[in-house]
Amino acid sequence: MDKLTMTDHDRDKALENIRHKLALLPDQSGCYLMKNSEGTIIYVGKAKVLKNRVRSYFTGSHNGKTQLLVSEIRDFEYIVTGSNMEALILECNLIKQYQPRYNVLLKDDKTFPYIKITNETHPKLEVTRRVLKDKAKYFGPYPNAYAAQETKKLLDRMYPLRKCGVMPKEVCLYYHMGQCLAPCEKEVPPSAYEQITQEISAFLGGGHEQIKKELQRKMEEAAEELYFERAKELRDQIINIDAIMEKQKITTVDARDRDVFGFAVDKGWMCVQILYMRQGKMIQRHTSVVPFYGDPYSDFISFVTQYYSDNPALPQEILLPDMLKEELEVGGELRSANETEEATDASQMSLRSGGIDEKIGASSLQEWLGIKVLVPIRGLKKQMIGMATENAKVALNEKFLLIERDEERTSKAASNLGQVIGLDSLHRIEAFDNSNIQGTHPVSAMIVFIDGKPEKKEYRKYKIRTVVGADDYETMREVIRRRYERVMKENLEMPNLIVVDGGKGQISAAVDVLENELGLFIPVCGLVKDVKHRTSQLMVGDPAKAVTLPRDSQEFYLLQRIQDEVHRFAITFHREQRGKSMVTSRLDSIPGVGEKRRKLLLKHFGSLKKIREASLDDFKPLSIGDKLAASIIAALQEES
Repeated sequence: MDKLTMTDHDRDKALENIRHKLALLPDQSGCYLMKNSEGTIIYVGKAKVLKNRVRSYFTGSHNGKTQLLVSEIRDFEYIVTGSNMEALILECNLIKQYQPRYNVLLKDDKTFPYIKITNETHPKLEVTRRVLKDKAKYFGPYPNAYAAQETKKLLDRMYPLRKCGVMPKEVCLYYHMGQCLAPCEKEVPPSAYEQITQEISAFLGGGHEQIKKELQRKMEEAAEELYFERAKELRDQIINIDAIMEKQKITTVDARDRDVFGFAVDKGWMCVQILYMRQGKMIQRHTSVVPFYGDPYSDFISFVTQYYSDNPALPQEILLPDMLKEELEVGGELRSANETEEATDASQMSLRSGGIDEKIGASSLQEWLGIKVLVPIRGLKKQMIGMATENAKVALNEKFLLIERDEERTSKAASNLGQVIGLDSLHRIEAFDNSNIQGTHPVSAMIVFIDGKPEKKEYRKYKIRTVVGADDYETMREVIRRRYERVMKENLEMPNLIVVDGGKGQISAAVDVLENELGLFIPVCGLVKDVKHRTSQLMVGDPAKAVTLPRDSQEFYLLQRIQDEVHRFAITFHREQRGKSMVTSRLDSIPGVGEKRRKLLLKHFGSLKKIREASLDDFKPLSIGDKLAASIIAALQEES
């Protein structure tokens, strides 16, 4: 009760401090950092007027997820900026630095592949995910590595740039195939590379039709001169161009490069859809589904900012959605593609309802990126935004349907498995696995599945205390005893089924402890593995008998997941213990190094590798003399 009172007192004190700080907030733009009771930054936001934005969190009502964020706030800081653009960039950098749990985070794996023509004496083509300021030419982004690699393969066959990373001493097969100019042996003039680079740039920039016409002409010439093999090569190149380009949907009459954004929110999740338009063609789309806790449009702009900070190869134009609730109609329907378009340039945007946030976000992006950022309100560009938004809604709906389907299927699998074993209910499953290497560092682990899904906060690890050597049965007896003595003592929830890794011996050991020592009658089953260490058979009862399950059934798949998960958890714990023991034994075996000095060395240097590579002077802050320091280094180097 005293602890609860203290917690309430601390919360009230923190909220009182927040109220005082709210009164001091300035009427300026900037960023704010929300903190929890431990001082951890849990949310970063930006505002045109800090006073209004930060106060809004502590007044009025909020939706469920925002309320969850607010309930954890115990303090905040703010940083004043000179402009909205500075606030936008600062917010992006702070999110990357602190990775706050309530911010929309763009994961590191969301970088996209580009095709690169290197800036070298003898240039070559590469697929890369890093866009550097190295005077090379970059084309993209491509939706995935496969699309980029397929395009590069086509270009490698069409243009004879070098393929090697390091220049060889003699010509390779590519030269004999006509796919390399052999700069390793021949002098290649810069003008030849310049012409090839221009043709590749024209091709990747949308001029593939002109390239096709040229290839068609060369093919016909080769056929007339009876060079049929060369004509076939040229024909194959034309076919490959068509195969890659036929997937590109022509969407606009101009040839501008655009990134078109749309987003949808539902049930605390946000889906952002990006349509990539290159040379007037929609080459692909990309979908990101992330949880969000703040204002939807503000978090969306935060996502876009993070995206371009990681992908500096910019298009000529960015299209962002309009936040008006109602669709703008012209004569009862949206204008068609050939009608006059209207898109609000960020610098000229009117402050409509919901348009203030748009102006801040779009104008700041435009100022920062140095390219046009538009918010279309009618016409073809508006329809493109509509396509992106509709795709975002569909993707978000698919996510929820898949979650519901997966939950239903998993729950049904658990229920069916219970019926096979002869149980009315199979709500809670607890599974055990032991791990050791020739009896050293024996450990065990327990995982919990509830309604067919892992409940990781209830996982437990056990260091084996009473068993010497590799005795799997006695290890199982000790762990079952320790687990269910505690369950009975603390009145914890009992499982409907206990799963052990093994067959008859492990099942008998577990049943003996449960029934004869603890007086518990909980069904126990065993999972037997085959020679390839894969789940093979389900054993039930004592004496244990095999239960046949179809290998392609959801019930068998559930058992596989349980066995794989408990094995992963146990083996990870065993490796941790073995690693700690190896560090301890290496240092403890050195004369003059006891437990206290060992801890001091590891705390100061961080690892055995750094101790081994240290100089004698590096040991002096620890009051370790040159003689002992030399002994430590020599012992570790000798062992290494």
